[in-house]
Amino acid sequence: MLALKRRKQMKPEKNDIPIKVKISGRQLEELQKYTVDMCEAFGLDRRIENYKGTRPISFYSWDLDCILDVLSMALNDKKEYPDREDEGYIKLHELYVQLKTAYKETYG
Repeated sequence: MLALKRRKQMKPEKNDIPIKVKISGRQLEELQKYTVDMCEAFGLDRRIENYKGTRPISFYSWDLDCILDVLSMALNDKKEYPDREDEGYIKLHELYVQLKTAYKETYG
């Protein structure tokens, strides 16, 4: 019960820097396939499921940690993407590279 209470209290502090990114089209479709794997990330799964891609979405370092881990597992799964030339794989890989670059530039 205490752990659940702490989860609700987790909020960004004034020094936490969000990364704003606009994700749309096939990249968003591919990302939304994997929200089930983000269920432990304090509402990240719902934010991505509800995201429509019309405005930028903000991610904090802990959000990106989760997203990058999930995308890495998906991209390395031969069952998910047996063909590396598949458009879905290519778009998801582009998103992964974009988010990883933004993460490194912002958080080091």
